[in-house]
Amino acid sequence: MFDKMTLQVLANHARAAAENMAHTLHRTAHSAFVKETQDFTVMIMDQIGDTFAVPMELGATWYPGLTYGRAINMVEEEYRPGDVAFTNDPYSGHVATHAPDTHLWKPVFSEGEIVAWTGGHIHNTDMGGAVPASLSRSLTEIHQEGLRFPPMKLVREGVFDEQIMKIMATNVRKPALNNGDIKALVGALGTGERKVHAMIDRFGHKGFLSGVAALKEQAEAQARSILSEIPDGEYIFADYADEDSDEANPCRLKLTLTIRGDEALLDFTGSDPQLASSLNVPSGGDPRHTILLVGIYYVLYTLNPRILLNTGLTKPFTCIAPEGTVLNPVAPAAVGMRSLTCARLRSVIFGAFAQAIPDRMPAAPAGNNCIINVMTRDERSQKTVIAAVNPVVGGGGGMPHRDGSNGSGADAAYLKNTPIEITETEVPVEFVRYGLAQDTGGAGRWRGGLATEMAFRVFTPDSRITARNRDRSFFRPWGTGGGKAAGLADMVVNPGTPDERRMGSKDTAILQPGDVLSVRSAGGGGRGNPLDRETWRVVRDVARGYVSAEAAERDYGVILKDGEIDEDASAKARAAMPAPGEAFFHYGPERDGYEARWTDEAYDRLTEILAGLPIHWRFFTKTEIFRRIEGTGAGAVNAAFDATCARFPELPRPAARAEAAE
Repeated sequence: MFDKMTLQVLANHARAAAENMAHTLHRTAHSAFVKETQDFTVMIMDQIGDTFAVPMELGATWYPGLTYGRAINMVEEEYRPGDVAFTNDPYSGHVATHAPDTHLWKPVFSEGEIVAWTGGHIHNTDMGGAVPASLSRSLTEIHQEGLRFPPMKLVREGVFDEQIMKIMATNVRKPALNNGDIKALVGALGTGERKVHAMIDRFGHKGFLSGVAALKEQAEAQARSILSEIPDGEYIFADYADEDSDEANPCRLKLTLTIRGDEALLDFTGSDPQLASSLNVPSGGDPRHTILLVGIYYVLYTLNPRILLNTGLTKPFTCIAPEGTVLNPVAPAAVGMRSLTCARLRSVIFGAFAQAIPDRMPAAPAGNNCIINVMTRDERSQKTVIAAVNPVVGGGGGMPHRDGSNGSGADAAYLKNTPIEITETEVPVEFVRYGLAQDTGGAGRWRGGLATEMAFRVFTPDSRITARNRDRSFFRPWGTGGGKAAGLADMVVNPGTPDERRMGSKDTAILQPGDVLSVRSAGGGGRGNPLDRETWRVVRDVARGYVSAEAAERDYGVILKDGEIDEDASAKARAAMPAPGEAFFHYGPERDGYEARWTDEAYDRLTEILAGLPIHWRFFTKTEIFRRIEGTGAGAVNAAFDATCARFPELPRPAARAEAAE
């Protein structure tokens, strides 16, 4: 039995081991997306494949609760020292969640048995498929999203399987980057293996095994302690992605969070059906899949920054994601843009917890981490270049005791900035703008963080741009407790010219020589009454360029003359401004207008109808109902569905509607 001090020493050793793995990968990776943006993970797992150690300094932060157990067991060959297995198939083993994420794992042996695994993933720049970088919302089936490998051995006793590497190289657009990043990850797994042996040398074979089990138990106990302090109850929240596909109807996610004592149930019933686009999240129906719980890790860590980050955190939580929905699709549904839907997953989790513990939760972060990929011709080298230019990340929501972070939303801060000098060296583009966007943070006692704005020029014909995770161009990040919703995202080709084209939430564009692409994220929502914000903070925001003088007067009642506050005029303006309404959430006029037609009652009726249909009919039927709906409420949905059935007599009718028709 480990005492608390010894257990903490083991936890420190395990985290340090994971940090060493991360630094090995970071320093030896080939692609900018891994070595600069840091879209990768590394971890150390116990005997059954549960994660018990992750780094905090480098890499993505989605995976502390990930288990590799199913994927490990799908490899039919016996594991031997020096083996490395891998997969990137979202429908095999529930480890990879889209094809560009290549997951590797390596057994660690001691005294003739596997005592641990080292593992992790890199996001490949490209895995082939229909579009450069393999990802676009417009794709409709997994086969369009690139080459997939089910769980299998990549390295046998230290020797790479060259046949697999050749198959990959033949089918991807930038094989050297893929090969280089994969070999860098293999090196990182070796670093982790050595660190595990060092822990075994210190704590002993049996001591190491019992200590790892104790780490998971401690994390579970910490999570249960947090839940036990939250009031029991049922907390319901919904949020939307702007467009469910090229059909451009919104996609709703709905959560009913039930907290009872030290356990929580997350029921996503009422969320949209499986989509004919790549926004689906391949959870496999796992009640504790890490991708469904990603927002939970943020909440738990916010409430206890000393919490251990491992699979034990997932034990008090159970998720319900009905099969055939956007959060539990069946093959061959496309899943490449699942990160956009995961951002909305975080939003609904944050919104539910904001009702349960309003004094401790922030307003909504931007909820969109737009990643720009460019495929163009480099006239200097006479080669085609495919590269990630930069993530365009939005602002964080206003916090309980401070403003939201600018340009680094709390739900996507792990994606690092790539200096423009590096990008311009590696990719033939010219940056003309990169900075914070004024007036995009939601007004509040604590202002939401500002959005990021980036613009660059291309020089060669038919340069293809993929801007994945484009969202929040219609539904704003919400404010709380009197705070206002944030500014919207946008993408524009040739802004301010006669050739200007606004792209909305579209995620692909073809640019010609001299064209400029401008991308702006959303801001973060405001928290608390804007009239409670000290005037000196507003004046400072104006001086820094965060807030315009016009917005200072409109949103805060602060009037400036020649950069100085007019105290008397400001006092009168503030006294004349209406107090915030009683509603806890402020969504903005776009969502308010949308929900005037699509009420909770109407949308719940829609999802009830769709759930009664065969999976392959659901998205089609949703789209047809949206085309035909007139009026508001459940009755309007029923009428639109009846009209759809009349137009398409082949459409199966749910039992309740069929009986009503008779």
